[in-house]
Amino acid sequence: MVKAVIFDMDGVLIDSEPMWQQAELQVFSQLGVTLTAEQTRQTAGMTTEAVAKFWYQQSPWQGMSLAETEAAVIAQVARSIATKGEAKKGVQPLLQYLRERRLPVGLATNSSQYLMDTTLDTLAIRHYFAAHCCVEMVAKGKPEPDIYLLAASKLGVAPADCLVFEDSYTGISAAKAAGMTVVAIPAAEEWHHEKFGIADAKIRCLTEFDMRLWH
Repeated sequence: MVKAVIFDMDGVLIDSEPMWQQAELQVFSQLGVTLTAEQTRQTAGMTTEAVAKFWYQQSPWQGMSLAETEAAVIAQVARSIATKGEAKKGVQPLLQYLRERRLPVGLATNSSQYLMDTTLDTLAIRHYFAAHCCVEMVAKGKPEPDIYLLAASKLGVAPADCLVFEDSYTGISAAKAAGMTVVAIPAAEEWHHEKFGIADAKIRCLTEFDMRLWH
């Protein structure tokens, strides 16, 4: 039986993936690293630190440290979220439904606390979450299970009793490694990709989800 629900943030609560793509394309192009939108999807779900290291290994640059590069990407994404961020379809009704049924809700994101706070405040949904977990709170981000185990601990629920919503293979892998049940919400262009087969269920939008089948 599901006793708690944990949400990923980027791509699940907010359609921020285009914002990440735009920020990465702009920042890395200034460093002489030529990327395409397709290439940025290769790193979807990774921490910003891991993304910077990944592209530095592919095409080393000079003039900006990895930490400065990471900060530049995060700052641009934060500006985009603050000015045009909107909750994805179905987010508000599902969060309200879970609240009415007294199911504890947590957030587990590979993003920084700054971006987590910016998103929660911009979407005005902070009050729905009993646990807020970001990448700075764990030794290793997704695909390691640390952040999901932390969220379960904060919610006071066993990992096996947690239901997770994730949009990336990286995040799904993390939640499964934590021993949780996972509902995948792949991007439209990845809907048929076999990698999402490790999830327990797959939906196109949160509006398709029926909690009565899980609780």
